[in-house]
Amino acid sequence: MPWTHCAMPSEVDLTVRPAGPEDAAALATVFLEARQAAVPAIPPLVHPPEDVRRWLRSRVDAPATEMWLAEQGDEVVGLLLLEADWLHSLYVAPGRTGQGIGTALLEVAKSRRPRRLGLWVFETNHGARRFYARHGFVELRHTDGSENEEGRPDVEMAWPDPESLQGLRGRVDELDDRLAALLAERAATTARIQDVKEVPGHAGRDAAREREIVARMARLAPGLGQERLARIMHAVISESLDAAEQRDEQQ
Repeated sequence: MPWTHCAMPSEVDLTVRPAGPEDAAALATVFLEARQAAVPAIPPLVHPPEDVRRWLRSRVDAPATEMWLAEQGDEVVGLLLLEADWLHSLYVAPGRTGQGIGTALLEVAKSRRPRRLGLWVFETNHGARRFYARHGFVELRHTDGSENEEGRPDVEMAWPDPESLQGLRGRVDELDDRLAALLAERAATTARIQDVKEVPGHAGRDAAREREIVARMARLAPGLGQERLARIMHAVISESLDAAEQRDEQQ
């Protein structure tokens, strides 16, 4: 479904929608013209225009990326490229800045990446840095530019502030997702072990082996303490064995 955004009552309604391969040429034009118009706040492109057009065509339907465009009538006036949790590119056509187009695209980016959104901006691009700061992004670190193609100092920014409650909760959500995947893998592996043990299930639990597991984990996570880790692992192993038994009953 397209996103509709009316920047000002006197303007034509702005539509933001996912881009398709048929939009690649218009997107490339906006990208190239916006980059050119932004010099010297940002350095010139290091790649020739045809390479940029080819690269943008490859991004439109690439895995783990999302390309969105903003249009007024039949005219493409802005583009947004998301790669994983990174805002790779957000550009507005020259002469169209200050009309709410960038804000509309950024709102889409936030809605698509509600937990975390990072980006890089050139240090000299003060207008962009102010724009992102107004929308809640914070500057995390400055670099000398040795890792970007242009070799110019840049700034990493992120939303929400990683140290805010929202940012910390987003980090916890990411950790919980990873923990869920690990617990599922742990349970699946426990189930496979039962298939080869002489005495499977709870009856075949090896207390010495479990103590070894807890001791190893305590060395890796000393802040949790051995007693707490023993309780955690007792629950993990018990629930994994229960899941294995349930699997067997259902087969």
